[in-house]
Amino acid sequence: MTTRSDVPNFFVYGEPSRSLDVGFLHVETVMERKTLHFGHVSPHKHPLMGQITYWFQGGGTYRIEDETWNFSAPAVSFVPSNVVHGFDVEDQSDAIVVSVSDDMLEAIVPQVELSLNVPTFVTGKPEDAVWSKLGALLDMIADEYRERGCESEKVFWGLIGATLSLMGRFGSRAALPTTSATVALGLALRRMIDLHYKENWAVGRYVEALATTPHLLDKAAHEVFGLSVKELVLERRLLEAKRLLMFTVRSVEDIGSEIGFEDPAYFSRFFRKRTGEAPALWRRRRLQPGTATATV
Repeated sequence: MTTRSDVPNFFVYGEPSRSLDVGFLHVETVMERKTLHFGHVSPHKHPLMGQITYWFQGGGTYRIEDETWNFSAPAVSFVPSNVVHGFDVEDQSDAIVVSVSDDMLEAIVPQVELSLNVPTFVTGKPEDAVWSKLGALLDMIADEYRERGCESEKVFWGLIGATLSLMGRFGSRAALPTTSATVALGLALRRMIDLHYKENWAVGRYVEALATTPHLLDKAAHEVFGLSVKELVLERRLLEAKRLLMFTVRSVEDIGSEIGFEDPAYFSRFFRKRTGEAPALWRRRRLQPGTATATV
């Protein structure tokens, strides 16, 4: 019997999971990987990024966690990180897949009219005007990526935010899959950490805030993210440190204080242990002319 812990983690489908740079984005079509899956993509998950998948032709069966749909294009889904999904499609089916790092998704949350904490799958009639708008947006994202790679960060933020907001307009037509209690608790933990990671909460505070038990919370953290609650908090603090180092001119000491490290030396040791570089060197290397801020 396959358990959730047996479900493979991928970077993009068929490639081993790896760490992502801040602001990571990847765009391709499903059929660009046809030689890997031949229309059958086994259940898998992505630990660090969400995905928009826009089916513009064909059809088949799509699975998210324990929900399954038989669909025909047009159809579109958003799957957050660490949510299991897969599909079986007809030979001529194709879709544009936009993979977006969690930090980039978090940055556009205030501008998006769709919950990014739960998966969404939407089908509809081709003549519905919203599909032509969605298709145009996804085509623009794909064209911009082919022409400029990840260089057009602000353009991508706007296009992806508009795409997700249009998906939100489907309202009651959007099928929101139910998730297991463990997955739901894991996603709730991530939301809670986003709110309080700067405050040095002990694990017990998260247990109390989520009205659960230490055992259940630890189980959810390990099953969904492969990390302990404490490690999840530290990884969130590291992510914020990287964002502030890359996108602001604030000092290393100020950034450390912002994310909960009052001792600059302790912050530097924490950052070096997890990245292999001191914060100032990490920032300098990534801001050199010609250095990409995201890798594919």
